[in-house]
Amino acid sequence: MNNLTGKTVLVTGGARGIGAEIVRLAVAAGGNVVISDVLDEESAALAAELGERARYVHLDVTSQEEWQAAAAHAVAEFGRLDGLVNNAGISTGMPFETESVERFRQVVDINLVGVFAGMKTVVPAMKEAGGGSVVNISSAAGLMGLALTSSYGASKWGVRGLTKIAAVEQGTSGIRVNSVHPGMTYTPMTAQVGIQQGEGNYPNTPMGRVGEADEIARAVVFLLSDDSSYVTGAELAVDGGWTTGPTVKYVMGQ
Repeated sequence: MNNLTGKTVLVTGGARGIGAEIVRLAVAAGGNVVISDVLDEESAALAAELGERARYVHLDVTSQEEWQAAAAHAVAEFGRLDGLVNNAGISTGMPFETESVERFRQVVDINLVGVFAGMKTVVPAMKEAGGGSVVNISSAAGLMGLALTSSYGASKWGVRGLTKIAAVEQGTSGIRVNSVHPGMTYTPMTAQVGIQQGEGNYPNTPMGRVGEADEIARAVVFLLSDDSSYVTGAELAVDGGWTTGPTVKYVMGQ
């Protein structure tokens, strides 16, 4: 299941958090992985930890030139490019009335334009390989209106829509394009703002807890693998039921 043997995957924002777990699970599934990030030391350390089937390359996703270099590096190192995970992104937490236009543009440039640039860049290499799989990391904020996420939420709704358009356009080329929508997930970054692991620590989800990075990563690796060969244009919520609606506790018989 979820076998990536012989496949090469490029993961953006792969140095830490959810991205690093995607990298680890992709290598464990037999794949070759190119870790891309602006965090060079952490990326290099992760590649060294994982061995000969992992490489790293510096990538600012807002730079078309760096995208082209990253894709070329993947093909030069492993001979082909079969998968792309657009995971890199930034977030904000403020009312739209107080967010500056400049900050809004920055978030959209990284979170949405960066995804577009990545897909546009890798398509020729994927066609050369006979097809491929693109997984765009959106968010629960791309499935519902979430307060204090004007730029972030707008960008993630854009990723959701762009995913569907690319899936329609690239279907006959054998390139599948899907989006994954994580809910609140425990990572070193979210831990810094008080997010805790364990049951009962996130009661506004039906499952009553936040997600773990490897739970998101397993969904991504499924979509990269041939086990999802007839899945394209889909949006997979990995959010403990958060986006299904308000959580209502009840007692049977009452």
